[in-house]
Amino acid sequence: MAVHVDALAFVTEGIELSGHLRTPSGPAPAGGFPAVALTGPFTGVKEQVAGTYAARLAEAGFVTLAFDHRGFGASGGRRAHEDTQGKLADLRAAVSALAALDTVDPNRIGLLGVCLGGGYAVRAAAQDPRVRAVAGIAGGYNSPSFSAGYRSALATFLDGYDDYIPAVAPDGGPAAMPGDEPWAYYGTARSAAPTWENRVTRGSVHSLLTFDALGAAPLLGQTPLLVVHGKVDAYCSPDLAARLHDTATGPKHIEWLDCELHIDLYDNEPYVAAATSSTAAFFTEHLA
Repeated sequence: MAVHVDALAFVTEGIELSGHLRTPSGPAPAGGFPAVALTGPFTGVKEQVAGTYAARLAEAGFVTLAFDHRGFGASGGRRAHEDTQGKLADLRAAVSALAALDTVDPNRIGLLGVCLGGGYAVRAAAQDPRVRAVAGIAGGYNSPSFSAGYRSALATFLDGYDDYIPAVAPDGGPAAMPGDEPWAYYGTARSAAPTWENRVTRGSVHSLLTFDALGAAPLLGQTPLLVVHGKVDAYCSPDLAARLHDTATGPKHIEWLDCELHIDLYDNEPYVAAATSSTAAFFTEHLA
């Protein structure tokens, strides 16, 4: 299906956010298209993972909005700082922006999160009854209760809270996302995007450590939940993905993919195609 791509700017808490709105070609159905707002990985921008899934869901018949969270990409806000509550406010604003469009049915809006965006999407859906379905792909369902060395780690990142550190680094160097796998995506042409920056504040990691995504699962009520996750994932725990699914209270489905790496679900086939197919079917059913 052909898709139109337009820039869409919207404002939350006085901060302008930059988005890409994708709309299926042809006339909108009576009442408007179903729509999905997307949120991606830690430090990610709209031209990367969120944009990949936004394009594919638009081809499947959904209006999609991939956008840069505050502080990242082309959006305003404090540069390269992970603001967990701010990101939730950004998602509420994204839902409002979609609901205001003539081409969108405001009663058929869902959220999709990839990597850490999966945790944000679940928490946002638990706080916003306008969200009619939520899905996570390779989601980071963080919980302080399941963080090893939690309190000692907090002290580490409180020191120099406002200082910048690399987001990724080669050869095992110190970084917010350490290791070869994050570098293989963000440190190479695979993730090329003009506004992505290889830095975050040290306080960003503190924000992530204290963010509880897992605890939102019982608060979803009857909001349908889809979890798509790799059987092997060194960065976003399969065990926590299973726990999120188990503790959700509404309609739910979990799908395990034979991935070898977390970043297989960023841009590698056949994994992205499989995740897209499952997610499109889920939203087709629950945003009907």
